[in-house]
Amino acid sequence: MPTLCRPAVAVPEHVITLDETLDLARTLHADHPQLGLALRLIENTGVRTRHLVQPIEETLRHPGFTARNAVYEREAKRRVPEVVERALDHADLTARDVDLILYVSCTGFMMPSLTAWLINSMGFRSDTRQLPIAQLGCAAGGAAVNRAHDFCRAYPGANVLIVACEFCSLCYQPTDLGVGSLLSNGLFGDAIAAVVLRGHGGTGVHLERNGSHLVPETEHWISYGVKDTGFHFQLDKRVPGTMEMLAPALRALATDHAWDVSGLGFYIVHAGGPRILDDLCRFLNLEPAAFRFSRATLTERGNIASAVVFDALARMFEEGGVEDGTQGLIAGFGPGITAEMSLGSWVRQPAEAKVPRRPRAIDAAELTLAHQTTPLLRPAGTTITE
Repeated sequence: MPTLCRPAVAVPEHVITLDETLDLARTLHADHPQLGLALRLIENTGVRTRHLVQPIEETLRHPGFTARNAVYEREAKRRVPEVVERALDHADLTARDVDLILYVSCTGFMMPSLTAWLINSMGFRSDTRQLPIAQLGCAAGGAAVNRAHDFCRAYPGANVLIVACEFCSLCYQPTDLGVGSLLSNGLFGDAIAAVVLRGHGGTGVHLERNGSHLVPETEHWISYGVKDTGFHFQLDKRVPGTMEMLAPALRALATDHAWDVSGLGFYIVHAGGPRILDDLCRFLNLEPAAFRFSRATLTERGNIASAVVFDALARMFEEGGVEDGTQGLIAGFGPGITAEMSLGSWVRQPAEAKVPRRPRAIDAAELTLAHQTTPLLRPAGTTITE
């Protein structure tokens, strides 16, 4: 069974606080008939700070979808490589050891996917498989873990790199004035995450089982309106109550694996908002501390879409992990309404079990590539976490 190693996470250098968000809402929407409701909802998200890929002045301007998508591509290429390098280091692997790159994002569009650019510019093998996931929204983090798990089961010993790049601020639409849109303006943040699923060895979550669940007739509850101005986030007022429908699926997956979902040792879940976490506590009979990693992500970075589960997992690593054999759950929720769920146990690779990387011969093609490739530099001002 493969092991999900320590993620690497980076957030942009531009920060906006809750107070600044509320002041902006009061200034930009002073005449909005439901401004008071929107302000209360933003305050209740629990989000205290968010990171933006551009200064707030540029974020609030809308130069058109073409210009915004150019920012997405430029900033992804500028910021993703350093995060990938750290994720590979955490897994004690190199780019040449990776067999599949999974790239998830719902906030910009590229074709070919960024996976092709990464393979060409970072020394991955030319036979590295690519799997971009663009339309699962916040659930894509959990889906990426599950598809990586499936791949490693089909190809034992294979290694998978997962990259999540979410610049939610590039989806800001100044003409969308519904309460749901105003709420999202104070909820979403930007982040990049990368993590490796090792086919053999490694310290982290030893994945054992995964599953998906779609709530029937809810595909319009979370969606994009795709228009000339880009992606318009659309949120149904019933979304905060979806855990009542999804909690039984989490319990069923654990029961099928002979585990008790209410008795696990760790929970890494997508934090779309505090109501999601509060309801999971209620429906799964858990204490609030069970979701402390997800709550910390929400408080310090907001809803960072598909990157949430990786940021929360990174926080568990920062805390020192858990005891070997501890059972846990990883889950992402998003459009559909969809839940992507994984079960796994913590495993710590003994230091003596680590095998040093052996130097290998470099052929002429690789030497040429090395001369052509620009050295990777960390973008000035970028905040990183392990």
